[in-house]
Amino acid sequence: MTIEKILMPKLGESVTEGTISTWLVQPGDKVSKYDAIAEVMTDKVNAEIPSSYTGVIKELTVAEGDTVEVGALICSIETEDAGEAPKQETDSVASGSAAPAESEKQTTGETAMKARYSPAVMRLAQEHDLDLSAINGSGKGGRITRKDVEAIIASGEKPQAQTKSQPETQTAAPAAAEQQAAPAPMREAAASGAAIPVTGVRKAIANNMVKAATEIPHAWMMVEVDVTELVKYRNKVKDAFKAKEGYSLTFFSFFVKAVAQALKEFPQLNSSWAGDKIIQHDEVNISIAVAKEQELFVPVIQSADDLSVKGIAKQITSLAGKARNGKLTAADMQGGTFTVNNTGSFGSVQSMGIINHPQAAILQVESIVKRPVIINDMFAARDMVNLCLSLDHRVLDGLVCGQFMARVKEILENISESTMPVY
Repeated sequence: MTIEKILMPKLGESVTEGTISTWLVQPGDKVSKYDAIAEVMTDKVNAEIPSSYTGVIKELTVAEGDTVEVGALICSIETEDAGEAPKQETDSVASGSAAPAESEKQTTGETAMKARYSPAVMRLAQEHDLDLSAINGSGKGGRITRKDVEAIIASGEKPQAQTKSQPETQTAAPAAAEQQAAPAPMREAAASGAAIPVTGVRKAIANNMVKAATEIPHAWMMVEVDVTELVKYRNKVKDAFKAKEGYSLTFFSFFVKAVAQALKEFPQLNSSWAGDKIIQHDEVNISIAVAKEQELFVPVIQSADDLSVKGIAKQITSLAGKARNGKLTAADMQGGTFTVNNTGSFGSVQSMGIINHPQAAILQVESIVKRPVIINDMFAARDMVNLCLSLDHRVLDGLVCGQFMARVKEILENISESTMPVY
């Protein structure tokens, strides 16, 4: 027998750590190579960690909720050396009572595995009103996978829960009682309110924000932009665009296009701090913030400067849809060089974003608000928006950022069908 180590894998560019949200195995469980053994969350993506070997889990060295660095040991597995006789057969001959005990242990383990649902499976089941207890899973120990649920949804048939046998009821009863009793210590520890554990995505976000806020010397600036002509142009073409393309033409698409164009002219903002050097990126890959319930993801629009407004709108729709449906991949999160955040969708008119480490800046696009503005010594109702830039003062200074913001303002205030065609 050989003891092998399984390490925390690197799940994306610039990802340096991950949080074990759920263990899918326990010591003593037999797994095959590529079986999922744990669910892990990072600030960029949620994923499953596959086993690198076939064997028996020996030890879990990281607890659920713990955050560890990429390359750190998370568990060990005992593998059979080539040519060695299977140990299970030898044990069966030596002790007649060992087989039933082992069988009982395996059955219990498989029952526990079947009851472990990933966040994606839970969400799909809730959205389509499916009873997970009525689904036979294809994963290890009967575990229900996302593909199992998607197959049932595609078939249009809703499985019905089967009546459980008495032994299963007896096994489930202690577990149910234990679940009911579990919140008691939490209530006792927080008599004046509810204590909410910081785990999963929220913990990953918290760790990344602390890292960005403590490592990056932030500076801020804001410009006010008159987007009256942009509003007129977009409102004029949005209905025809939706009818033709099948997805919406949002204001945000124009803002991302304007930023991508300005980044080509001011590549200093399209940079990252790398210790003893500054990396100025050739590609303009725009990260956008996408929220799903209490989770926040930052997928990337690759080569945004090469896309039309239509192409950017399509990417925004696609990435947002993936986030809502739990289908974002590590590839969707990689390569971002600058972040544009649509804070205006919440009604915000001024905010200061924390930079998406290791990028050098983030731009907040606030709400478009109709306000009285003086033009030629006369009041006029205009559509105005604030753009708020957070910058890494190790990489950037006020001069170049002021020039960049002035250029973005100029592009947005002069948008028309000729200057920024949708197609």
